[in-house]
Amino acid sequence: MIGYYAHHHGSGHVTRAASIAAELEEPMTVLSSRPRSSEHAHLDWLTLPLDVDTTTMGDRASDLDPTASGVVHWAPIGVRGLTERMAMIAEWVARTRPRLVVVDVSVEIALFVRLLGVPVVTVAMPGDRTDEPHQLVYRIATAIIAPWSNNVYDPASLHAFSAKTIYVGSISRFAGRTRHPATTTGPNVFVLGGAGGTSLTKKDIDEAAELNSEYTWTAAGLDAQTWVDDVWPHLCAASVVITHAGQNALADVASAAVPAVIVPQDRPYGEQDATADALARAGVAVVAPSWPSPDRWRTLLADAVRLGSSGWPRVEASGAAYRAARLLSETAAV
Repeated sequence: MIGYYAHHHGSGHVTRAASIAAELEEPMTVLSSRPRSSEHAHLDWLTLPLDVDTTTMGDRASDLDPTASGVVHWAPIGVRGLTERMAMIAEWVARTRPRLVVVDVSVEIALFVRLLGVPVVTVAMPGDRTDEPHQLVYRIATAIIAPWSNNVYDPASLHAFSAKTIYVGSISRFAGRTRHPATTTGPNVFVLGGAGGTSLTKKDIDEAAELNSEYTWTAAGLDAQTWVDDVWPHLCAASVVITHAGQNALADVASAAVPAVIVPQDRPYGEQDATADALARAGVAVVAPSWPSPDRWRTLLADAVRLGSSGWPRVEASGAAYRAARLLSETAAV
């Protein structure tokens, strides 16, 4: 038995867990405050309470010492959901005795599980993770999964832990999926949002499309109205994909091998900015630091078409989930 804690923000952590579970030869239980969807009904699931309490947070958040004087990121005092989720995890560990637990991602869960006497494999995140809590969790981890290619991105925050860090490549739910035949004719742009939130609006897309009408523009994942369960056909059919720099979105674009313009979203620790910068330096995709004015898109799209898709193999999406699963099996066997 292997446990996998998947953070509830966005769908990326759960999607990554499911991709790795499909490559494992032993059972895996997902622990998450994100409700299990029908897509993941086949996975064993422990639904955890949220670690927030809207009745006590608000203006009193600073009084609850959420960082425990800077040692962790989120452990507020007196929040019942936090207490209950930790109790549930402790009970689950005592009952199932997992061989290891993957933590994707939470400093607090990683520390707690390790203090329960269970080996922890933590999933690294891009950006500046040199702060004390991140460095602490890297120190206590038995192994670290970096879900990107070391040839593209080599963050300084992991250098001290190189002996136990495995760069498995970008993990995509679409890895190995047969390329979907194009159903559109003529040049087209596909804008890919995500469940983790985006600052883009339909108005942004419409204004860009109006001034760049030589392309047909479509978008998915901007809001509930534009949500698409399966974006694979859209990715395969696109002349150019415009996406944020979230790890799962980029891995999916890499699997489709489509020219791309990356527009990083504002995230803690400069996560998406760091990822986008690395892809630009490696010549994988065109990057715009923020959503451009409509008149800038003609040049950016032309640059993306000129660059093409030949750089995507550098992110090593093919076989990434298998490599992560193999790391877990080997670590659990020690």
